Amino acid sequence: MRLVDILPLELVKVPLAAVEKKAAITELVELLFKNGLVKDQEMVLSSVLEREATRTTGVGHGLAIPHSKCGGVDRLVMAVGKPAEPIDFQAIDGQPVFIICLLVSPPDQTAAHIQALAKLSRLMANDASRAKLRAAQSPADVFNVIMAQDKTAASP
Repeated sequence: MRLVDILPLELVKVPLAAVEKKAAITELVELLFKNGLVKDQEMVLSSVLEREATRTTGVGHGLAIPHSKCGGVDRLVMAVGKPAEPIDFQAIDGQPVFIICLLVSPPDQTAAHIQALAKLSRLMANDASRAKLRAAQSPADVFNVIMAQDKTAASP
């Protein structure tokens, strides 16, 4: 699986209007809903926020991956946002996040969900990709960094 297979350009928003965590998650859920990928917007939002309340999804290096498995979607979906200014996500490294990747999948798609989480973590572990994402000024900039990382990861 490549991240760009589940992330069309229309699901990348730069900049996010949100200035805090809950609003950023809400904005990304709304983006999925407006693009017809969410059956029940309130269920998805509630599920993601409930998961976030159990432990932060600010995984470090400026990345947050709010995620959930719930019946509000038919398949694994993803939306990415970059706030105008980094947001406090209570990340494990104490640093604010500058890229937020929302993942939602049906409860029966655990393998794909975990695979996407791992790919996102690897993307941000790459210093060059992280620097390019930090400098990104448009949805296309963010999308192109993710696409390039997908190609690199697929290379032998």
